[in-house]
Amino acid sequence: MSFAANVSAAYSRLWTDGPPTRLGIALSGGSDSTALLILTREALPEIQLFAATVDHQLREGSGKEAEQAGQLCHSLGLPHEILPWEGWAGEGNLQAAARSARSALLADWAERNELAHVALGHTRDDQAETVLMRLARGSGVDGLAAMAPLRRSAGISWLRPMLEVSRQDLRAELTARGVAWADDPSNDDLRFDRVKARAMTKELSRLGLTPERLVRTASQMAMARDALNHGAAAYLGRASVEQGDLLMPSPASLSAPRETVLRAFAHALCWVSSTVYRPRFESLTAMLDGLEQGKAGTLHGCRISSEGATWRITREYAAVADVATPPAALWDKRWQFHGPKPPDGAHVAALGAIGLAECENWRDSGLPRASLLASPALWLGDRLLSAPLAGRPEGWAARLCHGAEHLVSTLRAD
Repeated sequence: MSFAANVSAAYSRLWTDGPPTRLGIALSGGSDSTALLILTREALPEIQLFAATVDHQLREGSGKEAEQAGQLCHSLGLPHEILPWEGWAGEGNLQAAARSARSALLADWAERNELAHVALGHTRDDQAETVLMRLARGSGVDGLAAMAPLRRSAGISWLRPMLEVSRQDLRAELTARGVAWADDPSNDDLRFDRVKARAMTKELSRLGLTPERLVRTASQMAMARDALNHGAAAYLGRASVEQGDLLMPSPASLSAPRETVLRAFAHALCWVSSTVYRPRFESLTAMLDGLEQGKAGTLHGCRISSEGATWRITREYAAVADVATPPAALWDKRWQFHGPKPPDGAHVAALGAIGLAECENWRDSGLPRASLLASPALWLGDRLLSAPLAGRPEGWAARLCHGAEHLVSTLRAD
């Protein structure tokens, strides 16, 4: 079977609702993403392709490499856009910051171009390196499952159709086709963990711990993760949503295994806070221990309290105190205002203590004070126009975009 046929088969396994008519390609200009572009174009001639290159502008020559990637696309008749990153302040973890910026820039580009799917050029080598790095961090089942072939985030399906292909084979294919690529010098910089892991794979292969076996481990861990998620989803199937708060049964009420509780609890926190990544294991277990002793606390942008056989997870006011959006936009990534046209200059923000003081009947809502402080309200400057959850709607309503069904379905899709 040809490379293009293999790539076509890989894509076929990733389409959940049939192939799209448009597909984005994240093109760095390196060998992996260049091969992804060439092979995808050959494998999926019926799909319109769009490519984008993120220029992190961290070293001399990166701009020229991005332009060369664009020239390749233009020679193939494909639209291409360069996405510059200008947000590095020189502090913190450079690779983590660059990775986060790359994802955000690509997500914004995909949205502007109405792309629901974006393909990434990660290979078997990347997967093996990821497993090693996560082993070094003491990761559990989820971490050792490494990179998923399909991941949904920011409304986009991120596809990795080449996780079973080696970088060496891809480079040989490009060389045979006479296609050039750019090598990033940072890929040889041993200051970075991934480069260290890459160097280590050569030594470990002598012991039989080859990239193929590391990738097989990731695949087995992914199956184990799916089984564990199934149990956690059943646990969360007993939860309910009350005006944005999540009410989940306490472990004692269901006699659930601790792993199931931790997994369900972590997902619940992410769901309420609209975040992708889970809290650290140590923080999660410490919070769980406190709840089992009846102690309330905050974690991951949420406030969690024990109410007998139920745990209440609400948004933490401090996490949304500075979040403000236009009335027509989604507030805190989950609330939508509905009602008459608001006056010019109005905005949605958290109700807070000042706003709650203007809602005389807030206790009639049945919601705790902490929940209402973090609830959405409509403001005009510092004047409160509407607080639907606190008993002062004034003709407007605030509706949660997703319910309990979404909570369970997103866990099963992880």
